[in-house]
Amino acid sequence: MTQPELSCPKCGTSNPSKAGYCNLCHAPLAASANIFEPGAQAQALSGGNTGVSGDPSVKPALRHRSMLLFPDAERQNVRMSIILFAALFGIFVSLGAITGEALGNIGNGLALAAVLFAILAGTAYYSGSKIILSFHSAEKADHTKHQQLMNAVEEMSIASGLPIPAVYVMPSTGLNAFAAGRHPREAVVAVTQGLLDKLNREELQGVIAHEMAHIKSRDTLYNVCAAVLVGAITMMSEIFLRGGVFRGKRVRSSGSRSGGGGRANIVLIIFGIVLALLAPLAAKILQMSISRQREYHADAAAVEFTRNPLGLASALSRITEGGAHVPGESRGTQHMFIINPLSSLGGDTSDLMSTHPSTEHRIRRLRAMAGLMEG
Repeated sequence: MTQPELSCPKCGTSNPSKAGYCNLCHAPLAASANIFEPGAQAQALSGGNTGVSGDPSVKPALRHRSMLLFPDAERQNVRMSIILFAALFGIFVSLGAITGEALGNIGNGLALAAVLFAILAGTAYYSGSKIILSFHSAEKADHTKHQQLMNAVEEMSIASGLPIPAVYVMPSTGLNAFAAGRHPREAVVAVTQGLLDKLNREELQGVIAHEMAHIKSRDTLYNVCAAVLVGAITMMSEIFLRGGVFRGKRVRSSGSRSGGGGRANIVLIIFGIVLALLAPLAAKILQMSISRQREYHADAAAVEFTRNPLGLASALSRITEGGAHVPGESRGTQHMFIINPLSSLGGDTSDLMSTHPSTEHRIRRLRAMAGLMEG
C-alpha cells in the first residue's frame, strides 16, 4: 500500500513519505516517522494531540494543513524582496536628505542622490552584463567544442519557456556559473571550464536550470538594482562624512551656535554620522538577504524544470569539493554565482553576512525533495 504524503507542520507543504525535511521551508520531518503506524494517519488528519496508541513518549502526529503551492511560495519571495528593496531605498533617501540638510538645502541633497543613482543605474542597466563578463574573462561558447553545454542550455530553455540565452565560458579550473541580463531576451549564462570538465550531464542540467530560474524570476535585474543601491548608499555616506559634516555644517553653524538651533544641529550631526557609518553595513546585509531568498527559490524552480533534484544536489556537492573560485572574483559580483566564489560557509555558519544560504542546507533540501531521509 502506498504511504501517504507528509504535511509539513510549519508551512503545510506536502512532502514525499520518506522525506526528512520539508522541501519548501526546510523544517525537520523525521520526528513524524510514527505517523505511518496503524491509526496514526487518521489521528494526524483529525488534529489529535496525543501520539500513537496514546503513548506519551511519542511526539504528536502532524496535523493536516493545506498545501502551500509553488506559485504561492514564489509570490511570498517576491513580496519579501520588495520589502527589502523598500528598506534599501529608504536608507538611500534618508542619506540624501541628511546630506542636503548638512549642506544647507534638503532638496539639493535629494537631487544629488537622484543624479548619483541615475548614473550608476544607467551604467549597470545598459552595460552591466558586458562589464561582468569582461571581469571574469568570459568568452562566447563554441557549439562544436561545448556541445553538451549548448544542449543543456537549449533543453532548459524549452523546459523554462525562455528564449535561449547567450552562453559564455570562463577559462577557470574552478567550478561555478552565473546568469546576467536585464531582460530574458538579453540574458547571458556563463560557466567555468572546470564545471564542464567535472560535471556529468544531469549535474550540468541542474546548474543551467538554476541559472535559467534566476533569469525567469528576473533575479538578474534585481541583482543589478540591489548592487546599484548598495553602491549609491556607500557613496552618499562618503559624501556626507567628507563633505556634509566637515564643510557644510561648519559654514551653517556660524550663524546658529546658540539656543535650540545649535542643539538641533548637534543632534542632526550625530544622527547623520551614525546613519552614514551604519548605512553601508545595513545595506549590505539587506542585499545579502535578497540574494539568499532568491537562491532558495532558484533551486526549487530548477527542480521544477529538470524533475531531478538529485542532479542539482550532486552538482552543488561537486562544486563545493572542487572549489568555486573564478578569475576576477570580487565582492561586487559574488552574489551572482551559484556558489559564492569568495567563501564556502558550512552548515553551522551564520547566514547573516552571506550572499548564499549554506550549501549544506541547500543540498539537504534538494535531497528531501527526492524523498531521501538524512541518516
